[in-house]
Amino acid sequence: MLTNLLIKNYALIEQLMVKPHQSLNIITGETGAGKSILLGAIGMLMGKRADTKTLLYHDSKCIIEGAFLIGSYQLHGLFEELDIDYEEETTIRREITPSGKSRAFINDTPVNLDILRQVGRHLVDIHSQHDNLLLSDHLFQLRIVDVCAENQALMKRYTAKYKEYRTVKKKHDQLVEEYNQHKNELDYNKFLYDELAKANLQAGEQDKLEGELKLLESSEDIKLKLNEALGLLGKVEETAIIDQLRTVTNALGQVGDLSDKLGEIHERMNSALIELEDLNNEIEREEEVVDLNEERIEEVKERVSFIYQMQQKHQAVSVEELLEIQHTLEEKVHKVLNFDEEIEALSTQLEVVYTALMKVGEELSETRQKVAPVIEKDLKKLLVELGMPNAVLQIVLNKVTPTVHGIDEISFLFSANKGIPPQEIAKVASGGEFSRLMLAIKYIMASKTSLPTIIFDEIDTGISGEIALKMGNMFKEMAHGHQIIAISHLHQIAAKGNHHYFVYKDHSAERSVSRIRQLDDQERVQEIAQMISGSTPSESAILSAKELLELS
Repeated sequence: MLTNLLIKNYALIEQLMVKPHQSLNIITGETGAGKSILLGAIGMLMGKRADTKTLLYHDSKCIIEGAFLIGSYQLHGLFEELDIDYEEETTIRREITPSGKSRAFINDTPVNLDILRQVGRHLVDIHSQHDNLLLSDHLFQLRIVDVCAENQALMKRYTAKYKEYRTVKKKHDQLVEEYNQHKNELDYNKFLYDELAKANLQAGEQDKLEGELKLLESSEDIKLKLNEALGLLGKVEETAIIDQLRTVTNALGQVGDLSDKLGEIHERMNSALIELEDLNNEIEREEEVVDLNEERIEEVKERVSFIYQMQQKHQAVSVEELLEIQHTLEEKVHKVLNFDEEIEALSTQLEVVYTALMKVGEELSETRQKVAPVIEKDLKKLLVELGMPNAVLQIVLNKVTPTVHGIDEISFLFSANKGIPPQEIAKVASGGEFSRLMLAIKYIMASKTSLPTIIFDEIDTGISGEIALKMGNMFKEMAHGHQIIAISHLHQIAAKGNHHYFVYKDHSAERSVSRIRQLDDQERVQEIAQMISGSTPSESAILSAKELLELS
């Protein structure tokens, strides 16, 4: 319920405050006085985009603030989900600066327009002639049926099941898609894996082979140099270093006992001789091992070449990286070979959740089918009272594959004239017929659920007399359980209000501005009389106004 509306520096409004009541609030005024501006301001609180053109004075910011009592709207969960502090008296504020910057707040928490819209649609329902196209929307038609069937709890169950179904189906479809993708790659991946596995690559193998190949290709030169070293050390008698060193050692041994220093020199020389003899033996062994093995050279070259090819093929820089690629290929091949089991398990799970979804979906569909003729009957009665005696509305429900909204496809078929078959509403209903049909629907919905503040913006265009009286009575009946704000130009409807507000232009200053005031009893008589007969009402118009107010 809207309890307070403050508007500053918006369109033709300098500053305005209105406090609507819990009942039927009527707003009247001359054309152009600013009634639609009020709706525009409320629309800003509901998340409508801002425009600096709406500022009255371009050197000051615009402020629009609305206070709402929301204790009966069950919005704790929504506020928690949106991370907004919940307060039973919630305040929404919009600010527009001269530079065009727009800010929005809910209970002093900054929010974006999307959040404002999510909250706003639970607080205010604005219905004008421009909103009649909503009645052609199939989702709105389903919502009408669900409200009348009181399907809130059932719809909540269905939504939960549908969410579960979509989650499992997404996993299943992704797995099948992945399987098909990998299945196409299986033969190639298996070939790559088998090729690497058959090669039996070993970590460090490449460095070892390249080192061996270097030695093998230099074996002739190595053997030559080793023989040269052996000749110098002992094989050639004239230059045998070992023999000469042995002679030196023997000579030093003959004088080594004469002093400690000579003894030390002899020992060192003897050690050098032993080391050199050992080196000579090792060189001999190495020389015997070195062999020019062409067969082994080709074998190593072939292996190294294969490793290079694999590295180039797989864009790898080492054997270790090739081994990692081999492991990855093995996993891919193994995964595809095990896909069948995973898909079968998910298919079984999908079948279970689909069955559960369809069970709730059938329950939901059954309630819709059951309530549809009741809605048709109730609407028929109301449309007769609203001056459409031949109007017929048919609700057609057909089963479809499950969607987030259920397993039903809906169409509202309408005919306002006798003998004309019902067709899609958008094709056959005029603006006035749309308005009356929408009013009748909201009248029924209001009796079934707690709707937010309902604002009717001149939906009485094109009607008069008894029909206008009946429309006014419907507004009044709806206001027993809801806050209704009706902008009207008909005296029959204005007289039904519990509270009457008058919008007017004030020309007393240099610039005309819109203002609003609540009328007292005498002012109401005068305003309704003027609505009946013009700016200078006759005595009969004043009497008629009094009678209308007394009857209301």
